[in-house]
Parts: sequence; C-alpha cells; structure tokens
Amino acid sequence: MTQPTLRRRLRANESAWCLRANALCGRRVAFRFFAAVSRLGDGVFWYALMAGLALLGGAAGRAAALHLAAIGLVSLALYKALKRWTRRPRPCAADLRIRAWVAPLDEFSFPSGHTLHAVAFTIVALAYVPALAWLLIPFAASVAVSRVVLGLHYPSDVLAATGIGSGLALASIWARNMTIQFAIG
Repeated sequence: MTQPTLRRRLRANESAWCLRANALCGRRVAFRFFAAVSRLGDGVFWYALMAGLALLGGAAGRAAALHLAAIGLVSLALYKALKRWTRRPRPCAADLRIRAWVAPLDEFSFPSGHTLHAVAFTIVALAYVPALAWLLIPFAASVAVSRVVLGLHYPSDVLAATGIGSGLALASIWARNMTIQFAIG
C-alpha cells in the first residue's frame, strides 16, 4: 500500500469516527453535557482550581497554582504555534456531514488545545494533590471526548494533544523536582 493510499484510508476512518461521535449530540442530554464540559474546559474550571489551590492550600497550594499557571502559558504558546504550522481544517469544515455543535475558538484543528490543557493541568495538579484524581481524571477525559463529539476535532488531534500535554506536564514536574533537589543540596 502506498503512502497516499494509507493516508486517505486513515482520513476516511477518522472521519467515520467523527461522524459517529458527532451523532451523539442529536440527543439533548448528550449535547448539554458535552457542551457544558467543553465550556468549562475553556478555562473556567482550571482557573477555579488554581484559585482554590492558591486560597485554600497554603504555601503548597500557591506553588501548585503558580505551576499550573506556568504550564498553562507554555501549553498555550505551543498549541497556538502548532495550529499555525499545521493548519489542519476542523472536521466540521472538512466534511459538511459533521456539525459543529458549538462555535470553535479558532480556525484550525490540530492539536486540541482544550485536551492539551486538560491533560497538562490534571497531571500537574495531581503531582501536588493526588486526592483530586477522582474529579480531575474524569473531567479531563470528558473534555477530550467532547471535542470530537462536538465536531471540532479529529481523534488524532485529541490523542496528539494528550501526548503533548503529558510530555509538557511531566517535563515541568521533573524540572521542578530537579530545582528543589539542587536547592536542597
């Protein structure tokens, strides 16, 4: 199989997944859930988490909030640069059968900024407060799924964003730990 043929087959499979996922929003309950999760994933949920940690978590909470803010800025710069570089059209723009159930924040699809931030924020927050896993892991997963269901991203956009967000978060945690070890000793 040639490379262009393989690419076409992968695109067709991905579009089929998008169509099936997008059809879920035909159910009012599913649409409301995914639209609400996506809206909270725009930043509201994460800003509230940062504020809560800073206000209620003492010095460790303030450190966590600063770390989350820093990873947010780095993630934002990286995903915007990647979107400008790749310029991948959104599924709803590339296939008229796929409906954008909410307005996209920008023109391009790759990678999913919502997913990238959700994964990075979740990993960093759990490094400080593991007890939040019951809330953060399902929320981050719901944000990722919402982007495909709402017709705004391909599954590969979400998978790539998961990898990028994980890598950024883990690298920032490693750098923080190295800085602390260096300062101690």
